[in-house]
Amino acid sequence: MAGRISDEIIEYVGILAQLELSGDEKEQAKEDMEKLLNYIDKLGELDTEGIEPMSHVFPVKNVFRQDQVTNGDAREEILQNAPQKKDGAFKVPKTVE
Repeated sequence: MAGRISDEIIEYVGILAQLELSGDEKEQAKEDMEKLLNYIDKLGELDTEGIEPMSHVFPVKNVFRQDQVTNGDAREEILQNAPQKKDGAFKVPKTVE
């Protein structure tokens, strides 16, 4: 399957990636892409009969949880650390005119 990656493809990929490749870099990229395609072909030869498709390596379940307040309203306790406070909130210097 050698020769699937042409110089035009390397040029096009370089343009898409906004890379300026030298001649040696283009040849190396061509070799790397050929190796990648050969590896994909090799994976395609595997017998996957009876193997269930998956989207993750580990089984993933619904990771969402109920939104529950666990620490309650500790506003007054938190505001004890404030150097300045106003209307139940931290008061900070104005930063935008």
